Amino acid sequence: MVEILFEKFKEIDMRVGRVIQAEHIPKSRNLIKLEVDFGNEKRQAVSGIFGHYQPKELLDKKFIFILNLEKKKFMGIESECMILAAEDSKGNVILLKPEKEIEEGSRIR
Repeated sequence: MVEILFEKFKEIDMRVGRVIQAEHIPKSRNLIKLEVDFGNEKRQAVSGIFGHYQPKELLDKKFIFILNLEKKKFMGIESECMILAAEDSKGNVILLKPEKEIEEGSRIR
């Protein structure tokens, strides 16, 4: 495993966001388009979690996102942030979320 400097880690902008819209992207195998509220702004995310999650399961729930990655297009749809997930050796995927209630836009440190 490659170590990164702590100063580099501090550059990653991770925040709590609440999913306000979620839909499977037609003609995609596993992509879900999310609209996410970060309190002072809304962003769109595209994630390959369909099959592990149904769009309706994600609505009005809070998860952890990275906001300052470069934007990327998936099937022509731009992703402006990335939802964080963990995957085990069996291929099980879970999304990372706050343990307790906290406001949208809260920074992860």
